[in-house]
Amino acid sequence: MSLGGWMNKILIDWGVDPKLANMFDETIIALLMIALSVGLDYLCQAIFVGGMRHYTTRAPHRWNTLLMKRKVVHHLIHILPGILVYFLLPLAFVRGKEILEFSQKICVVYIIVAVLLTVNGLLLVMFDIYNTNGKQKNRPMKGFVQVLQVLLFFIGGIIIIAVLVNKSLMSLFAGLGASAAVLMLVFKDTILGFVAGVQLSANDMLRIGDWIVLPNDTANGTVEEITLNTVKIRNWDKTISTIPPYTLVNNSFQNWRGMQESGGRRVDKNIYLDMTTLQFCTPEMLDTIRQEVPLMADYQPAEGEVPTNAQLYRLYIERYLCSLPIVNQDMDLIISQKEPSAYGVPIQVYFFSRNKVWKEYEHIQSDIFDHLLVMVSKFDLKLYQFSMSENSAHTGR
Repeated sequence: MSLGGWMNKILIDWGVDPKLANMFDETIIALLMIALSVGLDYLCQAIFVGGMRHYTTRAPHRWNTLLMKRKVVHHLIHILPGILVYFLLPLAFVRGKEILEFSQKICVVYIIVAVLLTVNGLLLVMFDIYNTNGKQKNRPMKGFVQVLQVLLFFIGGIIIIAVLVNKSLMSLFAGLGASAAVLMLVFKDTILGFVAGVQLSANDMLRIGDWIVLPNDTANGTVEEITLNTVKIRNWDKTISTIPPYTLVNNSFQNWRGMQESGGRRVDKNIYLDMTTLQFCTPEMLDTIRQEVPLMADYQPAEGEVPTNAQLYRLYIERYLCSLPIVNQDMDLIISQKEPSAYGVPIQVYFFSRNKVWKEYEHIQSDIFDHLLVMVSKFDLKLYQFSMSENSAHTGR
């Protein structure tokens, strides 16, 4: 006697009408099987997941900690009750073939979903392990993982549809080929983001932690996250900008990583001298400068040379910067005079600070230029400063 017949006999013995017994005997057996499978699931969860959790607490390793974090074992155990119910259902539904087929389809869908969640958890575990690698953690791999997740669930969805409608996978994929244009339109941003992510990674254009600047002040800050569809940038004012990856590929942006990895951060400023104060140095001026400016104490002009006070000032700037440990002497240090303009004679001061931290860098360059601006008077020079009287003279008022 089948399980359905056995339940039918029990129901009739309990006084249930035979017609009702014939209607519900197999359904009751199926519900009991599901209850048994759910109980088995809880038992396996308690044994395997509980055991893994206990082991992880006692001996935490990278792999078992990540397996618990991403619930890989948890999802894997869910496959067991689905398989059990699938093979037990024929014992319950002897007369109702259509109900049996539908119930088994539901079991197959459940098993496929559990497998998909398990594989997805394994993908995330591998991504976490990849991120723990000190050399690779800044690579934008999250976008690739998201692409694999999209493909995984897309293929899983196609398999589920094939199971429900009793169609082969090949026929479904052939049908999808005809609607590829529609799919490309729907997933346009995803496809563009994936291609852009490949370009950003292959050319090492962007990493997590990079300081980047986009044109028109769209974003100016540190890259916090790179995903399939967005690049998240925390600006210096603590706001968050989200930029599509293909925007970075199609347009120019400035990446300060080269500066951060180099030996210094550039300082490039001009000091504007009043043109009317430039003059040749007399012997008396030279003696005064030697006495009042220690770094110029040993200065002797070349034979027959009559230096200007601006020339001595440029030499002093170079000696002063060379005396500072914070200035990287192995990188360019250039003091030059630029073309005179209506705003005076610009002296370009170009060097690299060893300290690249923004706040400290600003303090360093500010202190250096405070000193250089004050020292201008020691060479009988004056700084150019715009005045309203000059503006009136230019405008004829």
